[in-house]
Amino acid sequence: MRGLHRSVRRSVGTLLAVTMIAGLAACANDPLADQYRAGDNKNFIAANGFEAVEIPAAERTGPVEFEGTTETGDDVSSADLAGDVVVINFWYAACGPCRAEASALEEAHASFEGEPVTFLGINTSDAPETAAAFAEKYGVTYPSLMAARDGAIKLAFADKTPINATPTTLVLDKEGRVAARLIGQLEDASILKTLVSEALEES
Repeated sequence: MRGLHRSVRRSVGTLLAVTMIAGLAACANDPLADQYRAGDNKNFIAANGFEAVEIPAAERTGPVEFEGTTETGDDVSSADLAGDVVVINFWYAACGPCRAEASALEEAHASFEGEPVTFLGINTSDAPETAAAFAEKYGVTYPSLMAARDGAIKLAFADKTPINATPTTLVLDKEGRVAARLIGQLEDASILKTLVSEALEES
């Protein structure tokens, strides 16, 4: 569905794994991204328990196939997004970390304007009206699929990757396969930008 907001910018990086660092927020020049780029394909775990896992192309499972309806009543399916890098964020309105990470997600979304990247939320618990009110309050400009009464959406992703925490953010490559998984609150947009840029650069 080409009407969805898209985005993407170049970034450098290979992935993950560093030690926890107290006082991380006091460091300059996007320290989380710097640590991420210095990694060696292990899990990156920040001091707050946030975890990022990158999946090498050779180890990715098949594409995730899904369909659903957004909070505004639009139908969206994986087929509509074919060829794009897709960022999927699992969330619900009463989730404190979901509220706290909204600005970082929207920053990443806005920075990728005009690129073949789609941002899509999957709301796991709320009614459409609640999801729409959340988007308006926190400035979220990309849509969300409503999964509270549609277990098939969650099942489609659970079949490909463990989703056992909220929020969880996935990056799907151009073939629709899970290329990276971010578990917990995304406090900084830089790691997500790096992951999306790497997925875009893949042939």
